[in-house]
Amino acid sequence: VPSVGVDAWMLALPVLSAFSYVAGLVLFCVLIVAARRTDTPERTLSFAPFTKVGNAAVGIGAGGTIVLGIFLAFSVGDYDIWDPWIVAALVLWFVAAGLGQRTGKAYLVPVQKAQELNAAGQTGPNSELLALNRTSQGLMLQFFASLVLVLILADMIWKPGA
Repeated sequence: VPSVGVDAWMLALPVLSAFSYVAGLVLFCVLIVAARRTDTPERTLSFAPFTKVGNAAVGIGAGGTIVLGIFLAFSVGDYDIWDPWIVAALVLWFVAAGLGQRTGKAYLVPVQKAQELNAAGQTGPNSELLALNRTSQGLMLQFFASLVLVLILADMIWKPGA
């Protein structure tokens, strides 16, 4: 059992990082639902500040979970980096990162289209923009990224094979 102080914080920080990761993913889920009804460049571009917050939350969460998680695997006497649940978490983390990058790219396409339309002075509803905002590929990638994050959390909580 770690003593209260630095050891306790080192155990709490990966959990806080995981909360940040989940919060970012939830924000992106909300944005995806909102964007599915969006057909104007102005409305599409209005999501940008929220996207920045989501990117920061996911970045802090993903970075914190991997860096602090690996640190704990080496520093806590009960765990080893090659424990099956830690290896599973690492693999799942890399899968989630890859899915997240692909999801971001899928949702960058409608943003680029909205910027083009806006630059051309076309501010009204646009059926092509609406179709891009309803990307089924992006939706599916977001679903799988969310599923993998749930698996990571379950792995961290129950530590199968520990």
